[in-house]
Amino acid sequence: MTVFDLLVRHAALVTESGVAAGDLAVADGRIVAIGPDLEGAARETIDAAGLHLFPGVIDAHVHFNEPGRTDWEGWRTGSAALAAGGGTTAGEMPLNANPPTLDGPSFDAKRAAAEAASVTDFALWGGLVPGPVDRLDELAARGVLGFKAFMSQSGTADFPAADDLTLLNGMARAARLGRIVAVHAESDALTAGLAARAIADGRTGMRDYLTTRPAVAEREAIGRAILFAEETGCALHIVHVSTGGGVVLVAEARARGVDVTCETCPHYLVLTDEDAERLGAVAKCAPPLRPAVERDALWKHLRSGTIDLVASDHSPAPPEWKTGDDFFRIWGGISGCQSLLPLLLSAGHHDRGLALPDIARLTAGAVARRFALPNKGALAVGADADLALVDLGAAHVLVADDLLYRHRHSPFVGMTLRGRVRRTIRRGVTIWRDGRIVAEGGGRLVRPM
Repeated sequence: MTVFDLLVRHAALVTESGVAAGDLAVADGRIVAIGPDLEGAARETIDAAGLHLFPGVIDAHVHFNEPGRTDWEGWRTGSAALAAGGGTTAGEMPLNANPPTLDGPSFDAKRAAAEAASVTDFALWGGLVPGPVDRLDELAARGVLGFKAFMSQSGTADFPAADDLTLLNGMARAARLGRIVAVHAESDALTAGLAARAIADGRTGMRDYLTTRPAVAEREAIGRAILFAEETGCALHIVHVSTGGGVVLVAEARARGVDVTCETCPHYLVLTDEDAERLGAVAKCAPPLRPAVERDALWKHLRSGTIDLVASDHSPAPPEWKTGDDFFRIWGGISGCQSLLPLLLSAGHHDRGLALPDIARLTAGAVARRFALPNKGALAVGADADLALVDLGAAHVLVADDLLYRHRHSPFVGMTLRGRVRRTIRRGVTIWRDGRIVAEGGGRLVRPM
């Protein structure tokens, strides 16, 4: 008789092609069989009747800030929160760690910190900033996911914005190295100039901040990044797109053969500029929350497939960085990796009819394909057994005590969410079950193919 390590029975299996009842078997961390009423025994059997089984969430855009700023988050708390939301792999950005991940030694330091504490698997982004371009070679040799660049100020002095020449040269180097470049696309000339005027006039409220980062600043920067990618042959990914017009630019470029994709984030899908004014500092981010018309346009693009994936852009900070009346000084970042999947299920599936296979694609399958993550992102024989068991009908009001972040603040607190993660499994090992983390560490570096 075949004896598996793990056997999940009677689940509703969610793949990109549909939802079907069945069993799933795991051995040596991999999925080895899928089908109805699988024969065999297992060292552990889960009766998943009434639950949906999704591929584990791959959140391609998080900031866990370790080493150097562990008081902001850290791998232990950040990965635990991700796991609580059904996440099994984190794509961690080169900032806001200190030092940022800009060369081989800084990559090694971050990898060591992650291996010591992360409960989820992880891939590491490197930084593209002014300076020696051959640092990108060191990062690529170590297995960096890709290179992140800011087209406006990042908010931390140790990660400066990439000027046009830096971005163009960096994209050319990335193309030769076979690595993708991800950009924060906002025009620095527009945002910095408008901010300087507002501050000089003493206009420092939330609405003042919002008006200094207009939609045109995002569209202009996206267009420029696409032009550079087209010129260099570089694969390009636009992070946290907040406007429908930005998505259109990406779709048009892709239609003419440019290798470009984009992501949006849950906060742009469920919150608006009015929420930013109501909630205050906890909802400040860059790009900022937009009017409802932009939110609705993003949902339209999400349903049509012109948005490639959804990521949290989890960007935490201590409470003292999220207080005050001067919204140009307040930290611009939202804590959200724990809520990514529940928000898509609630606001997307339940409220707007977004199909479950589309959610599996947006949070796992398309992420693994775009960033070439081997054996990730699918309920398929041979894939890593990264799984999220979800009670689709369970409703709960998110409270601060539910959050596993180092600092338990989020603009999503108080929302009613429908769809609750009951168990998260990383390579066959349960790491989150019934409201608590049940594993220590164990996360591994994932290198792109």
